[in-house]
Amino acid sequence: MQIKENLILDDEGRTLILRGVNLGGDSKIPFCKPGDEIFPSFLDRKMPVSFTGRPFPLEEAESHFKRLKKAGMTFLRLLVTWEAIEHEGPGIYDEAYLAYLRKILLAAEKENISVFIDPHQDVWSRWSGGDGAPAWTMEKLGMNTDMFDRSGAAVTRQRYGLHRNNAQYPKMLWPSNYNRYAAATMFSLFFAGNAYAPDLKIENENVQDWLQNRYIAAFRHTQRRLKNCVAIKGWGVINEPHFGFIGHIDLEQIEEIVIPTGPRPSPWQTIQAASGHSVKVPVYSVFGKKISHYETFNPEGISLFKEGFSCPWKQAGVWQDSSEPKLLRRDHFGKYNGKRPAFTDDFLKPFSIKFINTMKEADEHTFFFIEGLPGCTKADSHISWNENDPPNVINAFHWYDGFSLFTKSFRSWFTLNADSVKLVLGKKNVIACFTDCLAKGIEHTVRKMKNKPSLLGEFGLAFDINNRKAFKTGNYSLHEKALSMYYDAVDANMLHSTIWNYSASNTNKYGDGWNDEDLSIFSEGMERAAAGWKRPYPMAVAGKLLSFKWDTKRKEFICRFGADNKIKAPSIIYLPAVTFGASSKIETCGLRYEHNREEQRLLVYNDDYSGEAIIKVRL
Repeated sequence: MQIKENLILDDEGRTLILRGVNLGGDSKIPFCKPGDEIFPSFLDRKMPVSFTGRPFPLEEAESHFKRLKKAGMTFLRLLVTWEAIEHEGPGIYDEAYLAYLRKILLAAEKENISVFIDPHQDVWSRWSGGDGAPAWTMEKLGMNTDMFDRSGAAVTRQRYGLHRNNAQYPKMLWPSNYNRYAAATMFSLFFAGNAYAPDLKIENENVQDWLQNRYIAAFRHTQRRLKNCVAIKGWGVINEPHFGFIGHIDLEQIEEIVIPTGPRPSPWQTIQAASGHSVKVPVYSVFGKKISHYETFNPEGISLFKEGFSCPWKQAGVWQDSSEPKLLRRDHFGKYNGKRPAFTDDFLKPFSIKFINTMKEADEHTFFFIEGLPGCTKADSHISWNENDPPNVINAFHWYDGFSLFTKSFRSWFTLNADSVKLVLGKKNVIACFTDCLAKGIEHTVRKMKNKPSLLGEFGLAFDINNRKAFKTGNYSLHEKALSMYYDAVDANMLHSTIWNYSASNTNKYGDGWNDEDLSIFSEGMERAAAGWKRPYPMAVAGKLLSFKWDTKRKEFICRFGADNKIKAPSIIYLPAVTFGASSKIETCGLRYEHNREEQRLLVYNDDYSGEAIIKVRL
């Protein structure tokens, strides 16, 4: 593959549309049987750890890849966490897991499936309520992982276990950990330790350099072990990076709200709680407009830090702890080089370039998928990229229908516009809103990244919406409608995309196996809501793609492109057999075609024709 302006082309010169799925949501956690991850013992540092078997056992690989190929999902975002590679300690790599991963990639190659490796994390690590980094990254700073939840430094799914004390894990609570001490501190140190904790060192290196060098070395080692795996087309840099405390003007104020409802601590409150001080934090309800009550963080007064260690921000002179905690530099994170820091360009970009340049040493033609902050609508959430920066870069932004995701409910005629925070009513207006959100992500790529290609790296739907009704009835028509609306927006923007997600171990009871999420299009041996995501699209076009659309009501697919007679390889349209049978009517404006129903591919040849061409397929 090659990049030409904002297009991705194959070796024949055809314009590609890369479409696939994230593999998979359960790869965030070690291999275990469904349900084990909800117990507190899952975070026991003495517990043996292995990610071998993620995304699925090797003996199941062929069947899963055949299913994905049949579904037209031939470009996958393959999740690999830092913890999976290096969980035992710095420089101690899990060679058994990497050998397993190589075999998985060889199985993908046999089915002509391509992947890009996604170094995945959410809110830093499993111990801070998410996934990604090994526990020792925090232990090196003296943090006691057993005290994260009790000290208020993180909230974990394991606190709730099997609904202990009748308390259920609140819907989509895990992102609130971005506003808590553990994740916010680790992100701040990882990206900006040199700026905001210049005297903090690990093994004679500044904490930022030490953490970044360990991270990059782990994935560089992985790259060596996966050498010559032709299924790999590229590497991500880091999933959904976050700024932590960076950019806060006043640590006593809540400046960035990740989720509107639930506990809403200020940075200063989380800092105090982590060092053994009890603090009262407001808990918001009703879309974050009203305080319903207060919750005490760290009621036991337990310090997160082991004996001989203390808070990095205390060491940096941000606060002092005499008779009572006192904030000395409320604006400590508010300036960088004399101005308010721009996280994406001041800190995320230098790290991304450092990662890319190291990985490029093995293959200068490798693609790199870079992400800004979660959400694609804000201009400052994207990295700036210019002609002097490394080439072969793709902006892999994420987007979700936020209202549906956080409330676990869906109505086709209703959503909330994340930009204006206004209600959107009417199905056509809702689809237009979705389409506009994705268009803004592309617009920022054009403006800030010199018109690089864009890929929608994550989007999807919770299958346990509307109180899990579909699990009881078996009727997934609402899910199909939602997914169709999302894909309509993707198609309208001619976006490359990888839907979230395919978890081979998903069950209706335990979902994807991570923080009560349940977004897998596959569950208990079966595809779910397939009519919503198994749809026709142009896999490769022998010319310039102009537009394509799948009309679910009329059962009609239309693709317009500028045919180039210099390209002798055919255009390839994916036509799912479940929809398009022998009675399908195909129109190609006189161009020669072949319909391979077994392979579910329509091949259209330009021959000597150049000019606009329209392909129509309908029942």
